[in-house]
Amino acid sequence: MSGRAVAELTQLVAPRGGRSCVVMGVVNVTSDSFSDGGRYLDPGRAIEHGIRLFEAGADIIDVGGESTRPGAVRIDPRIEADRVAPVIRGLVEAGVPTSVDTMRASVAEAAIAAGVGVVNDVSGGRADPDMVKVVAAAEIPWILMHWRATADYRHTGPAEHYDDVVTEVLAELSIQVDLAMAAGVHPSRLVLDPGLGFAKNAGHDWELLGALPELTAQGLPVLVGASRKRFLGALLAEDETPRPPDGREVATATVSALAALHGAWGVRVHDVRSSLDAIAVTDAWRRAADARKHPGTTDGSEE
Repeated sequence: MSGRAVAELTQLVAPRGGRSCVVMGVVNVTSDSFSDGGRYLDPGRAIEHGIRLFEAGADIIDVGGESTRPGAVRIDPRIEADRVAPVIRGLVEAGVPTSVDTMRASVAEAAIAAGVGVVNDVSGGRADPDMVKVVAAAEIPWILMHWRATADYRHTGPAEHYDDVVTEVLAELSIQVDLAMAAGVHPSRLVLDPGLGFAKNAGHDWELLGALPELTAQGLPVLVGASRKRFLGALLAEDETPRPPDGREVATATVSALAALHGAWGVRVHDVRSSLDAIAVTDAWRRAADARKHPGTTDGSEE
């Protein structure tokens, strides 16, 4: 994919304030999400939370109505649509850019009717064959996440076996990209997500993060979703007890900083401020390093 195509997409969803990396704030309109399930099930509270995240500096708010945590039970698509559509509508009316976190074409259609700007599909287009038609017709960005899901996409499932997780994830995402393009989705509207924690163990997650430059080298923007995930809890475990989700924010922010440093297009996080701060430090550090390499500049940019 050309650099121009990447630029076209980043103009649609661009980081504010000259940051190097898009920050996507999470609003779960669910009863059972692993981190904040039930907290924002009321549409009014969810809208208020999304506005707070945007005012804190998030570039886009990702609204989801169905949990994909391990063991989660799938809900009726009408319930999912009824959860996300009013929240998206309220955020859009408040001037907040939004994405919808869904695997279902019917839910994506409801979200698009409500004004959503991006579809974030954790199945990578595999769960619902009609999704590609909906996205192509709407001409909006589509985030394709990697997930070797259970047959019914009921939950993340146990970790799959990989001989080489990086190579296999790239190959499988490439197939989904080709299918999307064949169906009429312009490549400038595609974003890849390696799917940390989805049918992957902690070792797989760290390998994928370590290979982020390889992922970004494919020419498509890459979204990293590490926020509060199990592999961070396992890393920070005390006496073999994983750190609880609300104690993983510093680790999440560190991942955000390193993801930005290694070329990620965006990070998806629950706590916006900590990741914004971490990315600001990364950007300042990079500008200073660039200025040393190019003494004719004072801030790492061309005068």
